[in-house]
Amino acid sequence: MAKNNLVIKKKFQDIELSALGMGAMRLPVVDGDDSKIDEEKTAQMVDYAMEQGINYYDTAWGYHGGNSEIAMGKALGCHPRDTFYLADKFPGYDLANMPHVEEIFEKQLEKCGVEYFDFYLFHNVCEMNIDAYLDEKYRIFEYLMKQKENGRIRHLGFSAHGDYNVMKRFLDAYGDHMEFCQIQLNYVDWTFQEAKGKVDLLKEYQIPIWVMEPVRGGKLAKLPEDAEKKLKEIRPEETIPAWAFRFLQTIPEVVVTLSGMSNFEQLKDNIQTFKEEKPLSKQEWEELLAVADGMLSRRLPCTACRYCVSHCPQELDIPRLVELYNEHRFTGGGFIAPMALMAVPKEKHPDACIGCRSCEAVCPQQIKISEMMTDFAANLQ
Repeated sequence: MAKNNLVIKKKFQDIELSALGMGAMRLPVVDGDDSKIDEEKTAQMVDYAMEQGINYYDTAWGYHGGNSEIAMGKALGCHPRDTFYLADKFPGYDLANMPHVEEIFEKQLEKCGVEYFDFYLFHNVCEMNIDAYLDEKYRIFEYLMKQKENGRIRHLGFSAHGDYNVMKRFLDAYGDHMEFCQIQLNYVDWTFQEAKGKVDLLKEYQIPIWVMEPVRGGKLAKLPEDAEKKLKEIRPEETIPAWAFRFLQTIPEVVVTLSGMSNFEQLKDNIQTFKEEKPLSKQEWEELLAVADGMLSRRLPCTACRYCVSHCPQELDIPRLVELYNEHRFTGGGFIAPMALMAVPKEKHPDACIGCRSCEAVCPQQIKISEMMTDFAANLQ
């Protein structure tokens, strides 16, 4: 239970962090314009979060058209600097930023109105940027380590949307210096995006886990009627979004769970959930994963046997494209699939399929691959 009815805390090295962190990617905005943050409402939310024991705040260079850092800096600036922990990130999701680590870092400190960051991350390590992140000519790792030595970064880590192999490459290079890692983790992505494998990988390196997308962009806040009924029978007092957080509370390696709360109601609900720790039993865990399986039932059932690849005249990596198609369709768009495809040569994209159906003739799952490729290419435009 939380002390004094505040949100629960988790031990990280020699400090205590709130198990619930406030993400600043979905702050309240004015007139639906994502780049115009409602600074008054944001400040009110931050003040309330601080009162309730939340001490971890996460922003980034690109959030809200570059204005998130400014708004969070103003909101947090009303509180003593030693009462909160601020996280920011180097924006490697845009390759054009790679040569500019020094000027970006200095500008971030200025925008946030602080002299140091408690936590700083290599942002969004993925297929598209892993080579650049590991390229010594950009001096990104060298520079950030120097800032840590100088006390301008207290704790250095990374966030990752890339697959297991991308994370492994990054950890092989820099793992000894990473103090935490932020991954997309929830009960759908436990299998869908190999989150279980990523958790196991981070355990090998003894790196604590920060969570992003705990409710999958809101998809896990409201479930199909039959699924909600089943969960209500098991825990009548639990809200549906709370189940996603209880899932994470069951994973010992999770320290901070970030939630991008865009209004007071979401903030209050999440705080209420995090005033106590109620991990799932083995049966409850299995029931929740069964709910996830039901939500994923429409995905194409590729087993990555790769028979199709050997019969493709275009030599497309069909299993990987099916995987990305499933992600894109389940999410209803989003950036993950297009971002991953940026690391794939153009001649190996879905629109390179010539519709010969040679792959379909040997597919044990009888997937209509040519139709999938056509649909995928159309939805990427």
